Parts: sequence; structure tokens; C-alpha cells
Amino acid sequence: MSKTENAASLARIAEALERLAPPAPPPPDFKKAEAFVWRAGGSVFHPVAQVNRVALTLLEGIDLQRDILFSNTERFARGLPANNALLWGARGMGKSSLVKAVHGALAGEGRLKLVEIHREDIEALPDLLGALAPAPFQFVVFCDDLSFDGPETSYKALKTALEGGVEGRPANVLFYATSNRRHLMPRDMMENEAAGAIHGKEAVEEKVSLSDRFGLWIGFHTCSQDDYLAMVFGYARHYGLDAPEADIRAQALEWAMTRGARSGRVAWQFVTDLAGRLGKRL
Repeated sequence: MSKTENAASLARIAEALERLAPPAPPPPDFKKAEAFVWRAGGSVFHPVAQVNRVALTLLEGIDLQRDILFSNTERFARGLPANNALLWGARGMGKSSLVKAVHGALAGEGRLKLVEIHREDIEALPDLLGALAPAPFQFVVFCDDLSFDGPETSYKALKTALEGGVEGRPANVLFYATSNRRHLMPRDMMENEAAGAIHGKEAVEEKVSLSDRFGLWIGFHTCSQDDYLAMVFGYARHYGLDAPEADIRAQALEWAMTRGARSGRVAWQFVTDLAGRLGKRL
């Protein structure tokens, strides 16, 4: 076979392989929306037409946490230095609601985008950062309910992406995560590893060092009864739920008692029930 025939044969093989290969995903159009969900399987940014969030002014009982995260995000939106943030603590106290509300309050000019990455896709975080780096926007990458159990190693990808890799985190990307765990791993797992391994302390410190990559640790704690009622009445006023204050108070306290907890989530669930009984839409 001549060189010309060899070249033609190789060209036909290359063309056949190209036809069999899946088409490359289209480049993301970040002008389509202010928020996106990243699908790691196809490296696709799914635009979110309407973000599930409440207004920043409706978040009661977390004033300090709100001010810290808002200031950090506002500086980042202007292109100034800012820190990755870990929002940790009590369930239902508004950690993810605060991230979405702060973004909503600052997204008006169209420069600040919110990109959600699912917990199970964390290992592909470097690919996500690579896709965001050349875009002319500022991105808050958000992972809700982030934690690691057992022998998982995906936390290493997060450590490298946040701080420590050769490339480093792109200047136009900030990472926010929420978790019920301050160190992103359960206490019993930390104690078991420390006691059961020859180098247990080193193994635990390697995983705990992940939380050190977050410049901001913002703690959320179980709210008082007064804070809980302030949340309830704040929602009720905003949505025009007309009922006697004494009745709302009594019903809200009974609702919290049946749930065995007081939190922003419980307050919202009560208000949802109240609105339904009053025939009001939220």
C-alpha cells in the first residue's frame, strides 16, 4: 500500500471515530440566567429560571452571619479579594437560604452568578473551575450539605481546588459550602480514626485541614423562642397573613413543640401551613 493510500485510510478511520464520538457540549452562555446547576455527567450548566429563595430582609435571627457573608460577597462581586466560606451548624437555621438570599441581593447588575454543584460531583470540581475561569463574570460556586463519610477521598479534590494546587482557584470564583459539621466529617469518625490507626492523628488532621481552606467559618446555632417568633411574624407580615397576633403566637409555639425544634425552617413550615388555612398564596 502506498503512502497516499495509507494516509487516505487513516483519514477515513479518523473521520469514522469522530462520527462515533459524542458531540462536544456547547460553550456555556452565562448571560441566560443569574444562577445555574452544573451537571458533571455532561459538563453542562443548566440555567435556573427562578431561584428558590427568600428575600434577605426576611431572614431573622442571623444578623451577624448575614452581615459577614454579605460583606464578603459584595467585595467579591466588585472584583476585590474575598474568602471561601463554610456555613456550619444547626439544621434549618438558614445556611443555604442565606447564600441564595445574599446572591439575590447582589445579582442585580448581572455580573455575579451562582453555580450549584452537587455533593456527589465534588471530585469533578477542577473541571468546573476550568470552565468558569475564562468567563467575564464573578461566580459563587455553592455546595449545599457538604460532608464526607468513611473512606472517601473526594475531599482531596476539594482541598486542591480551594487552595494548594499549582493552578489555584480562579480569581473570578468563590466557593461557599453549607454543612451541619464544622469539620465536614462526623465526630465519631474522627475519634475512631484517631484511636484505631497507627497514624490516626495524622489521618484525621488531613481531613480536618479541608475546613482550614475556608477563610470564613460562619456558625449557626439553635434559635431562642423570641428569635423563632420573630421569624414567624416577619413572614406573616410580609405575606399579609391576617390573624390575631395571640393566635399566631400560640399556634407557632405549639407547632414548634410538636416538631421538637425551633428554627427558621420550622418557622417557614408553620407559615406555609398558616397561609394554606387562611387561603393565602405565598
